[in-house]
Amino acid sequence: MRKISRYTIFLVLFGLLLLTVWYSGFKYRFVQTNTQINQEVILEQVKNVFQLGTVEGYFSDIYSYKEYYGFDISPFQKKALIRIKAKVLAGFDMDNINIEIDGLTKTVEISNIPFATILSIDHNLDYYDITEGTFNSFTTADYNKMNSQAKNFIENTAKNSNLLLKAQKQLEQNLYLLKTILNSNGWKLKTKFKSINRLK
Repeated sequence: MRKISRYTIFLVLFGLLLLTVWYSGFKYRFVQTNTQINQEVILEQVKNVFQLGTVEGYFSDIYSYKEYYGFDISPFQKKALIRIKAKVLAGFDMDNINIEIDGLTKTVEISNIPFATILSIDHNLDYYDITEGTFNSFTTADYNKMNSQAKNFIENTAKNSNLLLKAQKQLEQNLYLLKTILNSNGWKLKTKFKSINRLK
């Protein structure tokens, strides 16, 4: 009876030892995986901040095109009025931004942050009041040229508006919110803008 009790106690102790080893290993793996997930979540939040820092602007304007050969008189000239409607997206080029996440010091550092730029222009053109001269008519190349010039016209209009300023301010607000969230979870955020592009 005493031998059976010793054997039983040995099995129980051995089982407890195995359980402790298993639990320690499981807990270690769980902590490691959890840290990795947190870093991935943080990286995703940083990317979302820059995506949310983009703003859309809608522009509508009239663009005048005129071309003539030799003399600016009716037979040698061609001209058109073009109504441009465009949606302009302003934001940040993520390719040039450096993001470093240090899990040991719980620090997120975002550097090389550029100033807002025009990301895309989606525009439509309506041609009206098209006038062609006897010796000067519109070709396919002319329409392509007008389309390109109209897009450049809208891009310059957007740059001279407050669209880029709005994108920059939106980004700064989102970075402040991200910093607040990180601080509440024991993380720190460091940001570094390109000095030549930093908007005051």
